[in-house]
Amino acid sequence: MRIIAGSFRSRTLAAPPGLSTRPTSDRLRETLFNVLASRIEGSSFLDLYPGSGAVGLEALSRGAARVAFVERAPSALKVLNENLARLGIGAGIRVHAKSVSAFLRSSTGPAPKQEKNPEPEKYEVVFLDPPYDETREYATTLGLLGGAAQGILASGALVIAEHRRKQQLDDHYGNLKRTRLLEQGDAALSFYAISAETPGRP
Repeated sequence: MRIIAGSFRSRTLAAPPGLSTRPTSDRLRETLFNVLASRIEGSSFLDLYPGSGAVGLEALSRGAARVAFVERAPSALKVLNENLARLGIGAGIRVHAKSVSAFLRSSTGPAPKQEKNPEPEKYEVVFLDPPYDETREYATTLGLLGGAAQGILASGALVIAEHRRKQQLDDHYGNLKRTRLLEQGDAALSFYAISAETPGRP
């Protein structure tokens, strides 16, 4: 894998071994960032289930101000940290070594007074790409982002889920409404935004 564009353009990245994580292909990543082009510069970006960190690192390369990674798998965390070291990145990032649901639930409450949290509380872009066999993670994560954890989304934020093309995601998860579906090969990207409409009403 490689960084496609920006300050780290053409730099290579390692990927976690095995089939439990699936790196977002260069082609799909390019499609994603073509859509997000006007949103990335200066943004805060949340990369959930990042694996190698390729998507979040692409965002940082293209001018995101801050990127947070949330990953619990030891093998993926090892590769993610190696990629950060390989690129010499020490500022503008934070790695949370915990499950996504635990991170989102902890983000809904006040931070401990003794903890200095340098990352922004809200994100303009959230990307999620759970492992192949954890299909329930989509409903759990999108449900939290459209409900209890909605407070971490900045005004006008986009939530993007990468999934198998044949896997059908719902059009609504709480207050999240799907606004776009892009399909490429066997993969798809579902784009969600906060909707003022109540699900089920016209």
